[in-house]
Amino acid sequence: MQALRQADAGTPVVEICRELNITETTFYRWKKRFTGLDVSEVRELKSLRDENRKLKQVVAELTLDKQILREALGKKW
Repeated sequence: MQALRQADAGTPVVEICRELNITETTFYRWKKRFTGLDVSEVRELKSLRDENRKLKQVVAELTLDKQILREALGKKW
């Protein structure tokens, strides 16, 4: 967000990218994604993405457990 504010204030994009050690492509991707969002909205978006990642991990683990149990039940003892 700070990089986008600097660009809005008139700092050249090349200089901002050099300071942050990012490419111009990354800067413009950020600009496309985060333009119009407040800091609180960006934090909320990050929080939701983290929660989504954790939920996907839980689903993957449960799916693996289910598959292991099915294989165990399918074997003849």
